[in-house]
Amino acid sequence: MSMSGTGASAPRVGDELPPLTVPITRTLIVAGAVASRDFQDVHHDAELAREKGSPDIFMNILTTNGLVGRYISDHFGPDAVLRRVSIRLGAPNHPGDTMTLTGTVVEAEGDTAVVRVVGANGLGHHVTGTVSVGLPGEAPE
Repeated sequence: MSMSGTGASAPRVGDELPPLTVPITRTLIVAGAVASRDFQDVHHDAELAREKGSPDIFMNILTTNGLVGRYISDHFGPDAVLRRVSIRLGAPNHPGDTMTLTGTVVEAEGDTAVVRVVGANGLGHHVTGTVSVGLPGEAPE
């Protein structure tokens, strides 16, 4: 269901978004950390991450936040506006794992929908939260 002016119906409470599978690569983790100017060694140096008790480097919250935003905007279209993103991290995303994002509409009123998002990996829930999204109006005929 795309809301990008194609005449798709408005979201309803209980609607499920199609899942998005994201391979967690070392490059994604490092690139996301660098792009967000997060130079903490646990996001790019496996040896130092292990010294600090982690089995490997792991994804930072800003990269996760960006992936959640992509998931919502890919579904609702380029004219949708992310109004509020509220997420919590759980199990870390390590290289070689896969995260699958799923979403369910939990509120829908007027031009706004709230989607509950879960990103699960091999260790459990990496991210949980909600995204409030402003939906584009109908395209003029």
